[in-house]
Amino acid sequence: MLKPFVFINSAMSADGKISTKERKQVRISGSIDFERMDGLRAGSDAIMVGIGTVLADDPSLTVKSEERRRERKNAGLFENPIRVVIDSKARTPINADIFIKGEGQRIIVVSNSAPKDRVEKLQEKANIIVAGEDRADLKIAMQELREMDVKRLMIEGGGSINWGMISSGLVDEIYSFVGNLIIGGNTAPTLADGEGFLQKDIQKLELIDAETMEEGVLLRWKVLPKN
Repeated sequence: MLKPFVFINSAMSADGKISTKERKQVRISGSIDFERMDGLRAGSDAIMVGIGTVLADDPSLTVKSEERRRERKNAGLFENPIRVVIDSKARTPINADIFIKGEGQRIIVVSNSAPKDRVEKLQEKANIIVAGEDRADLKIAMQELREMDVKRLMIEGGGSINWGMISSGLVDEIYSFVGNLIIGGNTAPTLADGEGFLQKDIQKLELIDAETMEEGVLLRWKVLPKN
């Protein structure tokens, strides 16, 4: 299957939570990690999130560094990578920050079950990829993105989109910053939520690198292919 190189970047508490049970963002890492993340954004062809992240956090997904934006422009690129939202039912608000802040392309991936009126409104703001029947088909979406010359895709989503991508065998690497916090909560989102693997199907990783950073540790994992 032809697809982009896909990596997840996430920050989590020491107990594996990426936000509180109210799904409110918590500052887990500091300025050094934010700078690292901005570099990853600038070096990617596209950044992808799920609709849950858009509705909860309304991120702009822009490159913050003026120097990095200038370097992208000098290379003949838009200042910001393509911003992609996986949104089966076309629920992305037309006033979302991804449409308002920063130049660049936007793509919304919907399913055939998305209401036509919502899709038509989003078409005024973004390119639309229709993939899947009731839910957006991530494998088809990845093929479509690669055909659009997206070679390196960064995922900054929540536990649902991370689970969907990992369980579909579409992720190559994972960056996880583990901070010095305990958030707790049975329902607080983790790096990968969803239905979970059965024991025989658990996804194995290979540790590529580990370094202390600020008050935590940055881990870089290779996602191993399943037999």
